Amino acid sequence: MSPQRKQPKNIFLVGFMGAGKTTVGRILARKLGYRYCDADKVVETKAGKTVSDIFSAFGEEYFRDLESDTLNSLAGKTKQVIATGGGAVVREENREAMKKGGVTIYLKAPMSVIWERVRHSKTRPLLNVDNPFDAAEELLRKRAPFYETADITIDTESLTPEEAASEIMKKLGI
Repeated sequence: MSPQRKQPKNIFLVGFMGAGKTTVGRILARKLGYRYCDADKVVETKAGKTVSDIFSAFGEEYFRDLESDTLNSLAGKTKQVIATGGGAVVREENREAMKKGGVTIYLKAPMSVIWERVRHSKTRPLLNVDNPFDAAEELLRKRAPFYETADITIDTESLTPEEAASEIMKKLGI
């Protein structure tokens, strides 16, 4: 883990879908007086399509390119809490942009908790498969080593979003 810093330039929240990035991110931004930013929403605005529509029309690789451009742009700004897409960490260029642009926080939760949070979602294109639980479990297994490269890990399993935001601030020494 890198040394703790006060008031990081930006805070990038990474983790699997359903880990709490959006909810915790909004709370954390409010507490710090930072701007909250959802990287997927920025991609959607730029593309004029939802993430699901981008996946359907152009495929995952095209979406990942848009995501990389977005993270690079966001990393150049300051005083933001940025909720990244669940797969953003897989690309090395994204991890590098986030490390340069601030501190990365991995919001970790076990698959049992994640599944309860996402299983009814219709807006997660990677779950639109025959066996979504197995697909999610496999994706988490593949992505976990990348999530683990974050500066700080917060286990959200037994924390409310408010508690998770407070825990992040504590770990950052803010």
